[in-house]
Amino acid sequence: MNSFMSWVGGKKALRDAVLARFPPYYERYIEVFGGAGWVLFHKPSDNDFEIFNDFNSNLINLYRCVRNKPNKLKYKLQYVLNSREDFNWIVSLHKRGLFPKFCDIDRAAKFYQLIRYSYAASLDSFACQPHSMWSDFPQIDMAARRLQKVVIENRDFEKLIRQYDRPVSFFYCDPPYFATENYYKDVGFTKADHIRLRDTLLQISGKFLVSYNDCPEIRELWNRPGIAIEEISRLNNLVQRYEGGCMYNELLISNYDTSERAKMTRQLSLF
Repeated sequence: MNSFMSWVGGKKALRDAVLARFPPYYERYIEVFGGAGWVLFHKPSDNDFEIFNDFNSNLINLYRCVRNKPNKLKYKLQYVLNSREDFNWIVSLHKRGLFPKFCDIDRAAKFYQLIRYSYAASLDSFACQPHSMWSDFPQIDMAARRLQKVVIENRDFEKLIRQYDRPVSFFYCDPPYFATENYYKDVGFTKADHIRLRDTLLQISGKFLVSYNDCPEIRELWNRPGIAIEEISRLNNLVQRYEGGCMYNELLISNYDTSERAKMTRQLSLF
């Protein structure tokens, strides 16, 4: 299934690398920084226990409406205009913190407009690109079906991790990248939060996989016994228009052997 939030298509290579490194066995899947759901919507729904979390309440309200009221959401989006004037009005409401004053469906529809009609999902810059909301309706329906058994949370990552930690738990974390925290205006994420995330994960009994931008600060932060740090590269889609072939380096950090799944696949081969 295509990602419900396909505006993060630039992470396809990272998503595939992450999925290939999932542990071969776990009973609980917890996506701590859910965002666009670009991993959840592509992983097999073979776990009865799946948690999707994000600290952005506008985003979580949108997901709950997609899951519980997809037809009402589509009705609200059916005749919205791809208009700079309308977009700027919604931006002003968002910046003034007025979204929570709307009912859940109106709030979800406005936030979806903000995402769809903004440049690179920035939420404040009009994209000036043709896009029909009607073309999104099949994806909304597919996302609604995929989310039916998923528990949707809106909690601080530390409380969430501590609540759902078990020896059979697997946590995937895609936190705001280091030194890019200002991009995440709705939630805020400081250097102290990066340290708090590390300290929380180092204490769990389950397994974790964290994706980060490759920088000296993150390498030093996670340089701890029993922690594996793997470097991968992917095309930087945001600058492909200006610098063809430009690569973006990222880190995958884990407390287990991420080659376990590949080894098991080879062992199961008949030849």
